Amino acid sequence: MTASATPSAPPSATPSATPSATSSTTVFDALRPRLFSIAYRMLGTRADAEDVVQDAWLRWHGSDPAGVRSAEAWLLTIVTRLAIDRLRSRQSEREAYVGWWLPEPLVELDERTPESAAELAGEVSMAMLWVLERLAPEERAAFLMRQVFDQDYADLAATLGKSEAACRQLVSRAQARVQQEQPRFDVPRDVHREVLAGFMQAAANGDREAMKTFLAGDVQLVSDGGGKVPSFGRILQGAARIAGVYWSVEHAHPGEVTYRMARVNGEPGLLRYVDGAIESAQAFIVDGTRIVAIYVVRNPDKLAAIAPLS
Repeated sequence: MTASATPSAPPSATPSATPSATSSTTVFDALRPRLFSIAYRMLGTRADAEDVVQDAWLRWHGSDPAGVRSAEAWLLTIVTRLAIDRLRSRQSEREAYVGWWLPEPLVELDERTPESAAELAGEVSMAMLWVLERLAPEERAAFLMRQVFDQDYADLAATLGKSEAACRQLVSRAQARVQQEQPRFDVPRDVHREVLAGFMQAAANGDREAMKTFLAGDVQLVSDGGGKVPSFGRILQGAARIAGVYWSVEHAHPGEVTYRMARVNGEPGLLRYVDGAIESAQAFIVDGTRIVAIYVVRNPDKLAAIAPLS
């Protein structure tokens, strides 16, 4: 079933507000954060997610309200199918991408402010999206709709145009892959921030030995430059190696490097500026005492939405 279809909600969909109760614009605006959330999780870039949501709005605006039992189910189905189609069409671009591909970071500079979209909390971390990128489009959609958005298998089958049994297989395969590849640690946010703050201070001072105390021995670093700025063509591993990388940045730009704490994809992270310009957004996995993985986005196209250093 293709994204051009405009199905009515599946029978088991939970009823929600429809245009008969309020204007279609009000209904869509209320659901927009949720729609953007699934589109971003599927596609990994703000522009692609916004394009899918806009396309869904055009279809919603041109639909017949009388034929829609549940606006939420209808729109989630459309957004999911559009995202699958876009993932497929972008497959060759992803394969030709220079180096490792990481999602465009969603950055909140002040953690005291509410999320601009509440739906972006939770399973949207860099680590999760790094794993999801390795799933086939329909596996990715099935996993997200079932595990993140809690859709039942009847709704999932209607969305993907497959049998419930096939959807169960998709979810099972995706879940096994995610559990195998994604390191998971139940670390309180304040502990995560404390470890990160210590590492940031050591990095800002160019103190390699101090940095190593905050890094696990087998820590890994993935860097995304997209062929537009230098990045590493392989995954770096080891505390000494990675501490050396941070030291080299300070050594190459003495007095020009500034780190700033931020929330990157819903979790404590760092922004690095060189001479006032954003150089990278960095996400971290912490096991409770040390950093076990670092995801560094350097592709300038993916940093365009981040405010300059003030």
